[in-house]
Amino acid sequence: MTSLPVVMEIDLPGVPLFRRGKVRELFDLGDRLLVVATDRISAFDVVLPNGIPGKGIVLTQLSAFWFEWFGPGLRSHYLTTELPPELRAFRPSLEGRSMLVRKAERIAIECVARGYLAGSAWSEYRAMGTVCGLRLPAGLRESERLPEPIFTPAVKAEAGHDENISFAELVARVGEELACQLRDRTLEIYAKAEAYARERGIIIADTKIEFGWIDGELAVIDELLTPDSSRFWDAERYVPGGPQPSFDKQFVRDWLSASGWDRQPPAPVLPPDVVEKTAEKYREAYRRLTGRPVPFLEARGG
Repeated sequence: MTSLPVVMEIDLPGVPLFRRGKVRELFDLGDRLLVVATDRISAFDVVLPNGIPGKGIVLTQLSAFWFEWFGPGLRSHYLTTELPPELRAFRPSLEGRSMLVRKAERIAIECVARGYLAGSAWSEYRAMGTVCGLRLPAGLRESERLPEPIFTPAVKAEAGHDENISFAELVARVGEELACQLRDRTLEIYAKAEAYARERGIIIADTKIEFGWIDGELAVIDELLTPDSSRFWDAERYVPGGPQPSFDKQFVRDWLSASGWDRQPPAPVLPPDVVEKTAEKYREAYRRLTGRPVPFLEARGG
């Protein structure tokens, strides 16, 4: 794995760059977009100076798996992972880590479904007994399964960090009808995926989903149920009352927190053992959820 190159940036001469995100780069193909997942990794909303080899391939392939698993019942921007003829010259850079998607008008809300008490939800609950303004039963422990999954929307604050908001605040921003649609579809997606994943040894503790408008219809955009957008826990080792063994970037967050970093740029360089362990966690998540090796990665000895 250490010989696998780390792709931190994608350059496609002659293809217009539409937008560069923390992890993904979007290229404008006219009526469609090419979404390319690099190996960059962010934590606490800061992009780290070194990446995780093969991470972009795992993110793309797992998102594609979920989009195809949900099928036509899930309206999304996803089209295919096949490269169009005009981009085949860039195959060495793009294969495995890119997908074609429909253009969408993004709704600027992070839609989070939580089935377990972790992360910022645990911090708020411990301080106030609530999560995004929702009163929860007293006496819950860290990582405990909630009586039922909850919807906790968030927005980007001025400093760039996600800021949880109440459902009432969401209604004030987007209107009651759309707020209810976002909540109901987020929880529906989460419930179906969580049941599937549990049968394969993974607990999806929470996940973040983004939506946009495509031809006047609400659709899922960006990634779907990946280790970057979700907390994946090992079901066999799950014990509520503290942090859980995971298959996501929590391992990186924990190392950064222990390093004493103040969460302001620049971030410290991840040591080789943390990079390697994180790469393996991402791959294990893919293997468990799909039942197969990561395409374009493990099949070639990566």
